[in-house]
Amino acid sequence: MMKKVDGKPSKLFGGLLTFLRKFLFKVVSVGPIPDHVAFIMDGNRRYAKKHNSHAGTGHEAGYSSLMSMLAYCYELGVKYVTVYAFSIDNFKRRPEEVQYLMDLMLEKIEGLFEHEIIVNQYGIRVYFIGNLKLLNEPVRLAAENVMKATAKNNKATLLVCVAYTSCDEILNAIQEACKCRRNEIQTSKVSGSENEEIHEDKKSNGLVIHDLQESYEDGFHGFEAVDTNRICNRGIGHSAKASCEDDAEDFAIRTCNGLMDQAQVCENQRNLPTIKLVNVEKHMYMAVAPDPDIVIRSSGETRLSNFLLWQTAYCPLYSPTALWPELGLWHLIWAVLNFQRSYQYLEKKRKKM
Repeated sequence: MMKKVDGKPSKLFGGLLTFLRKFLFKVVSVGPIPDHVAFIMDGNRRYAKKHNSHAGTGHEAGYSSLMSMLAYCYELGVKYVTVYAFSIDNFKRRPEEVQYLMDLMLEKIEGLFEHEIIVNQYGIRVYFIGNLKLLNEPVRLAAENVMKATAKNNKATLLVCVAYTSCDEILNAIQEACKCRRNEIQTSKVSGSENEEIHEDKKSNGLVIHDLQESYEDGFHGFEAVDTNRICNRGIGHSAKASCEDDAEDFAIRTCNGLMDQAQVCENQRNLPTIKLVNVEKHMYMAVAPDPDIVIRSSGETRLSNFLLWQTAYCPLYSPTALWPELGLWHLIWAVLNFQRSYQYLEKKRKKM
């Protein structure tokens, strides 16, 4: 067995691994590389249980795995990485575990400044995605500080989903879109442009309804004459004829009024302010990044667990059986190869959207 002399054998071995990794990335880069990879980091607690340790050990190992996976992604040329760190549903766990996770999150967020991978080597901009108001104040302030400190970095992006579920994201986006549209309408009313537009609409509506009324009244008068003459020629008396004519006239008036009301309702609905798809999408938490190209969930689970439901319509899901702390380079390479194999098909689907 070779002895270590000043650590040289271990350095040589580490250098060889780095060379092989870069060579492997060069080979894989012959095909398309995903711009955005999302991770559901599942299995930290099971990893701790598997090694007869407490849950904290699993979360610590999971953080180390995250740092390694980020390095692999950015070396490969992936521009965006999203990780599902803490779901809103996780607040339902035992209070002591939630508190431990908050403390661990605070420690790791503050540690991002000290970690060479995040700030210095890769120039990564960090976003914390989710309903940050649900976090306790120290964690929220730390997250805000990291986002401000990395705001000028533009080589790569890390999105950390905390206090996040897709349902909450969609609901928030719709609420913000409605609020924004309402503010636009109020601003228009103040400037007077909205009033002028409504005035013109009312004038045009009146003309349309007037034409409809004349047309239908003419038609029904003709119907009255033919109908009453036909009936009266069969022997109905004068009083019956008058009654029949009155009924036909009432029917014509009611019908015309009904058509006028329907035309007014349709026109009003057409002029109502609407919320379009683009209005909702631009208020999504994830609007700062393109939709993911791959979702990788560890531990063999095939559920999205309320994660990026809006953004993953045409996104393949890769589910290795390895727990999150066990996830390594080969799992990422295999996920990218699967992405490359289905790339043309997925691109055609996206273009049809």
